[in-house]
Order: sequence, then C-alpha cells, then structure tokens
Amino acid sequence: MAIKATIFKADLQIADMDRNHYADYSLTLARHPSETDERMMVRLFAFVLFAHEQLAFGKGMCVDDEPDLWRRDLTGAIEEWIDVGLPDEKWVRKASGRSAQVILVSYGTRPAEMWWEQNRGKFARLSNLTVVNLIPEASQGLAALAQRTMRLQCTLQDGHVWITDGQDTVSIQPVYLQNNANH
Repeated sequence: MAIKATIFKADLQIADMDRNHYADYSLTLARHPSETDERMMVRLFAFVLFAHEQLAFGKGMCVDDEPDLWRRDLTGAIEEWIDVGLPDEKWVRKASGRSAQVILVSYGTRPAEMWWEQNRGKFARLSNLTVVNLIPEASQGLAALAQRTMRLQCTLQDGHVWITDGQDTVSIQPVYLQNNANH
C-alpha cells in the first residue's frame, strides 16, 4: 500500500511592503512522503515571496509537467511557474516556453552552487527566468517552523523577509542569482 501525503495547514498574514501586497491566506500543503520539512517550507516561502490571489500549489513532485506553484490568468495561461530545488536545465527551458515568468527557488550550499555553475550560461539565455537561492541557515530555520497547523506572520521589506510563528523568527535575505522578474 502506498504511503499518502501528510497534510499541513498554514494561515499566513503577509505584509509585503516592497510590492504593497497585504493579505491573509489559509493554505493547505500536501507533503509528499519523500519530501522533507525543509523542502515543504521552502515551497511555503516561495508562496510568501510571490504571494498573489491566484497563486496556487501545483502537484509538483507527483506530476512531471506541473510546477510546485503557479499563477494562471483567467484564460488558463500560465503567468508564473515556480519550482523549488535544482531542476534539470531541459525542464527549465520547457517551463520557460510554457509560462510568461519562471522562478526557481534553490536552497542548500554545495549542491546548489554546483547546479548554478553548471547551468548559469544556459539560464542566462532565458529572458523570463528568475533564480533565487536561500542559504542553508534560512531553509533550515524555515524547517524548524514546520508544524501540522501553522499561524505565520510574514513581513517583506527592502528585499528582506521575516517569518515568525509568534515564538521563533526566521530572517531571510534571498539571493537573486538571476533576476528577470516582471512583477
């Protein structure tokens, strides 16, 4: 019998002063059996960083042609395709052709650095690609906030992000390795 996904609930209060976006979101995240708390929380962080009323979680790890998060317009066209981790360059090119904007959120040190060095030149040709990296302390700090039911306050200002559960606060300065954002 297959192991089922673990369900997490997150109530987010987002105050994004950089984009003048202030909203509350009640989200349900399904953590795939092979997914770590760290990766799941980086997915949640990606939602916080690019929050929008139409941003939704995709099937990600379960389906080959869906991202971790995406935003579609009213016609169904993909406006933002957001993936977490270190996707294959061919996969990124394919996503770039299907979406107006592709965003990759990588995390970790050595594997992420090797992946970036290996793909940097190819990625530079993609004019709709943004690559964001989180240092290990940031992604591990996010993992420490993981609970089955979460109430998180998120503040974004001057490119810096603070996420707190009322007890602990994680301070994150995302590093933009490539920034072709149009939002």
